Amino acid sequence: MGAWLETPPGAYLLDWEQRHLDAAVADVFGFHALQLGLPALDALRNNRMPHRWLAVDVAHRLGGSAPGPAAADRAVALNCDFDALPFDSQSLDLVVLPHALELARDPHQTLREVERVLMPEGRVVIIGFNPTSLWSMRQQTGRARRRLGLGTGTSLYLPREGDFIAYRRLRDWLRLLSFEVETGRFGCYRPPLHSEPWLARFGWMETAGERWWPVLGAVYALTAVKRVRGMRLVGLVRDQRRQVSASPAVVSQQVCHREAASLMLEPAEHE
Repeated sequence: MGAWLETPPGAYLLDWEQRHLDAAVADVFGFHALQLGLPALDALRNNRMPHRWLAVDVAHRLGGSAPGPAAADRAVALNCDFDALPFDSQSLDLVVLPHALELARDPHQTLREVERVLMPEGRVVIIGFNPTSLWSMRQQTGRARRRLGLGTGTSLYLPREGDFIAYRRLRDWLRLLSFEVETGRFGCYRPPLHSEPWLARFGWMETAGERWWPVLGAVYALTAVKRVRGMRLVGLVRDQRRQVSASPAVVSQQVCHREAASLMLEPAEHE
């Protein structure tokens, strides 16, 4: 994965993902944020939380590469298993997974761990390759050629590691874990080419793809919120509402009692 990101299509993909994440995490507030995997991408650089971590999966280490210079500038780098995160339950406000589910040894358990460590109303941002795209079709063709002995490792267009997860399938997983998908977006509509000049020539497909075939982008990104059923607001707002609604009732009752007392005394005075 790390070596593929240095190729022209990898750099093109990394640039799109960095711009999307800068906008996706900018207005997410809290105290603790975590990025799982892909050290080449600084997913939390535009977020203002005081405590931010980068975790690298010890099972894969993204092809055996250590965190690069960009990762060294961040607060903390952790080596851990994504399906057993070293955080307390309901302790994080934001978790970002750039291609982490594709490389995790157990994506279901990884997603359950993310749900466990997230606070109620916490957010998760997930980025993954789209299996229904031109890039994925070329990848599947390359794998078929390898099985038939007609090609080598160079016939693969995308990284050979990982198993791509469909966008709708991921939404179903999140729904089962009581997540509510807030936003979803596809990107990288240029054809699967290796040459940087040829990729630049098809720059017009970015605008056309978002308009005419939006679900066929090479990559997708979604943001989901952890919902907890049965939650209700307590505290200062509730106390203020109680005081405001109670004050007029007391005054109106006093006025009614005074008027009733005066009416009862008037006949006695005439007698």
